[in-house]
Amino acid sequence: MSIFTFNGRTLLARSVAQTSLYLAWGRGDGNWQTPPSEPISATQLADPLGYRKVKFQGFCEPDEQGDIDVQGARYRYSAEPTRHVYCQFVFDFEDAQGETIRELGIFSGTTFTADVAAGQVYVPPEQVASTGTLLLLDHRAPLVREPGVRESFEFVMSF
Repeated sequence: MSIFTFNGRTLLARSVAQTSLYLAWGRGDGNWQTPPSEPISATQLADPLGYRKVKFQGFCEPDEQGDIDVQGARYRYSAEPTRHVYCQFVFDFEDAQGETIRELGIFSGTTFTADVAAGQVYVPPEQVASTGTLLLLDHRAPLVREPGVRESFEFVMSF
């Protein structure tokens, strides 16, 4: 039986960590009142609202005393490449105000239309030339975007 080694997984994590990552959020299907299962074959969000560039990405390791707490698991930062990539995304107050968020997706290789300004970190779907590759998909309970709230999302992608 063949196995996928930790070194091989670390190589994949290094490849992902060297790309610009974007978190897209979307409405999903308005009938989703509870999170549906994420299809492993998904390539896009059902109804994207915008794409936010990663604020911080780096390597981490599982550690019960670590500073990173993601979905009930704790990690510590690592200066050396590991098979775990930590990503933090912080949306601004005005991003998708009044919308209901039901889906999130991390994309790599996202490209934009020529009218996107250099340094622009939030991009609406109409300015996305190619979404790139969907690496992670998260369906969640409906989250209504309210004034005065800056949404922040953290993920650890383990390879």
